[in-house]
Amino acid sequence: MSKQFDVLVIGGGPGGYVAAIRAAQLGFSVACCEDQAYADPDGQPRLGGACLNVGCIPTKALLHTSHLFAEAQHGFAAQGIRVGQPEIDVGRMIERKNGIVSQLTGGIRGLFKKNKVSFLPGRGAFIGRSGDSWQMKVGDEMVEATQVIIATGSRARHLPGIAVDNRIVCDNVGALDIDAVPKKLAIIGAGVIGLEMGCVWSRLGSEVTLLEAAPTFLASADSDVAREAAKAFAKQGLSIKLGVNIDNVSVSGEGVALVYTDAQGQAQKLDADRLIVSVGRVPNTDGLNAEVVGLQLDDKGYVVVDDRCRTKLPNVWAVGDVVRGPMLAHKAMEEGVMVAELMAGQAGHCNHDTIPWVIYTSPEIAWVGKTENQLKADGVAYKVGKIPFMANGRALGMGETTGFVKMLACAQTDRVLGLHIVGVNASELIMEGVTALEFGASAEDIARICHAHPTLSEVVHEAALACDKRPLHF
Repeated sequence: MSKQFDVLVIGGGPGGYVAAIRAAQLGFSVACCEDQAYADPDGQPRLGGACLNVGCIPTKALLHTSHLFAEAQHGFAAQGIRVGQPEIDVGRMIERKNGIVSQLTGGIRGLFKKNKVSFLPGRGAFIGRSGDSWQMKVGDEMVEATQVIIATGSRARHLPGIAVDNRIVCDNVGALDIDAVPKKLAIIGAGVIGLEMGCVWSRLGSEVTLLEAAPTFLASADSDVAREAAKAFAKQGLSIKLGVNIDNVSVSGEGVALVYTDAQGQAQKLDADRLIVSVGRVPNTDGLNAEVVGLQLDDKGYVVVDDRCRTKLPNVWAVGDVVRGPMLAHKAMEEGVMVAELMAGQAGHCNHDTIPWVIYTSPEIAWVGKTENQLKADGVAYKVGKIPFMANGRALGMGETTGFVKMLACAQTDRVLGLHIVGVNASELIMEGVTALEFGASAEDIARICHAHPTLSEVVHEAALACDKRPLHF
């Protein structure tokens, strides 16, 4: 006999587990299925998706460790702290990262138990429809659910002709478990993952070269931010080559050789000990049996949904990386909550225009809203407030003066249109911009709010004042 639920969530990543918990809070009987074991020592399916297992969380753990190592090497002395030459224990670093992952993924099981969400190990697939219920197969079990939420996430996109073994040639999964600091590391792709992994291994001593096909660095970011970040990365020793076309990759022994054509059309060769392929991600829609029930996928494999994450099938929804929009864990979570609340007859809400972007490099990069180039292209009259961290007492005390905060506001209404930050703690500071955009605040509104002194948030305050050419400390 089939197990019966009000809601079945396919996928236990950020969008899936959050949707399951919120739906249970709203009174639904909920099950969530997941088949990916990732690096579980017992081979059991793990909750948390790519984000917790092989993405956001482990990457930030490695970034923090490498930051401390770099500070011990270069930053402590400037503050009068004398230490010997630091050494990195890569095995211990990876062990710590894995411990954090295990703690958080296990914590989701605890949250499921607390909220009475049933966890079903196995891949969920559509079988058909019976009355008002969807018939599903999860592993070897049959399940019926009135509502289905597809949250199957994404996986790394690989390049044709480049075999990923996650030893010499790695995708994002293998990049998190490199067992020794490579003398030379090559990375194909200078996007978020490429830059973050490049920063990790560069700080630990690798000679890192990033090969990017696009002619512009961080084209989706504000151009001022991209320029400032590029300068900072160059000072750190990251070599970023733009407009590159990869011609050939060969692996031999314990290394890899890349032949590529540079932006000037010249053939170049790069030898490295390890290669990370970081060229985007593709949606996980294989195995859903979409064709059996007529679930619509677009030409790239994404589930087609409306602005409320509804598919064209009755009571079938899809959220996160498997649908349109940025592949960001927090976007998936917001969509998951929205869908659960819509199912309960509530308003539901997810504003894609106020989703923040963050790159956790050093300096951090974060933005929300429109860039200056977008406003120019749209013909919007705007004003700019831009303040460097160098003018901030807290940043000086921390020895973190690289970068700036840039606020864009409407010239007529003063409404905040965008906030762009490159510098220390940008990932935290960006939330003031998110709040301003979400609630239609003006630069004057932020300028009138008392910001604690001394804090980094004062740079946002000064940027708001600078929109009207009246900063107090710059």
